[in-house]
Amino acid sequence: MKRVAIAILSTLLYIALLALFFAQVEIQIEGPTGWAANLPTWRVEQYWWLDWFWGGRPLTGYHLWVFSFMALAFHLPIALLQRWSWHIELRILGALALFWIIEDWLWFVMNPAYGLVRFSPRFVP
Repeated sequence: MKRVAIAILSTLLYIALLALFFAQVEIQIEGPTGWAANLPTWRVEQYWWLDWFWGGRPLTGYHLWVFSFMALAFHLPIALLQRWSWHIELRILGALALFWIIEDWLWFVMNPAYGLVRFSPRFVP
């Protein structure tokens, strides 16, 4: 039981570390604006499924490629181990979802334009 707890904790810490590093990369790329607002990338502003998939935000080339890259990166263990199961897939998808939640929070908290003090609905669109 102790071994399982250590494995879970180390996995969570590793996901948080990945999120921290990637949040910093995105802060350096996007600056204070976020959602690739000032990047030279294509955008789909209005489409019926954007409300469901992106919360009404536009789909950008930047985000399409970043989300795809991270999904592939999180699936690397399947390619390396040459083993797939629904159990492994669900763990990967859960880890990926947790990564994006932590990364998004850290983007705001570590971004000099926001910080922890300005992490509220009043300042965060």
